[in-house]
Amino acid sequence: MIPSLALWQWLLAASCAACVGIAKTGMPGLAIFVVPVMVLTVGDARQSAGWLLPLLCTADIFAVIYWRRHAAAWRLFKLAPWVLCGMALGAIALALPERIIRPGVAVIVILMLAAHLWRQRQPATPHIHPHPMLYGSTAGFATTVANAASPVMNLYLLSQDLPKAEFIATGAWFFFLINLAKLPIYAWHGLLNARSLSADLLLAPAVVAGALAGRRLVDLLPQRVFNALVLILAAVSALLLFR
Repeated sequence: MIPSLALWQWLLAASCAACVGIAKTGMPGLAIFVVPVMVLTVGDARQSAGWLLPLLCTADIFAVIYWRRHAAAWRLFKLAPWVLCGMALGAIALALPERIIRPGVAVIVILMLAAHLWRQRQPATPHIHPHPMLYGSTAGFATTVANAASPVMNLYLLSQDLPKAEFIATGAWFFFLINLAKLPIYAWHGLLNARSLSADLLLAPAVVAGALAGRRLVDLLPQRVFNALVLILAAVSALLLFR
């Protein structure tokens, strides 16, 4: 059952798919722009999450293959229990109106961004890292209700002072595992259906093209520029979540 969409909607959807691929292999944080744009494309905030998840899973496969040798997987172990708690809360919250969920996620991201910038201005405590409870539970909740955990995880990984290769690789493994775990949750809520999956199948080539382009992009970015872009994208994407 192929969705009946206007040309502009298909173009937006293809752009979203390409951005997902680029984000997963080269520019973390870019994928969050897809969240509001996909809502515009589909016309329903909850259903758009179901459209987006299989595209994310497809791009995750490329990301873990590209960056498998650079992952600092041990950085994720202490997050795991808190992420699962956040996902459990998110699975329950999916029954709430989306207009309540999304602004809440945005507020949390903005507060975390402010905290990260404040820590950077404290030279006396440069090696104090944030507790994983807040980041893990928020990431688990945000990814479940809105596929919107990338700003949270990007801020957490920045706080770990990772080189960009380890940054992307560690995030890739995190989202690969988390997005797979979300599939049964979304299926339970009826967000994965013949209409969404047929659209995802048509959009998959755009994901592949974006993933190939993203791998080249990351080689062109100096570390300082990379970090600055991650922060800017986190801030802008949080504001977009208010829409």
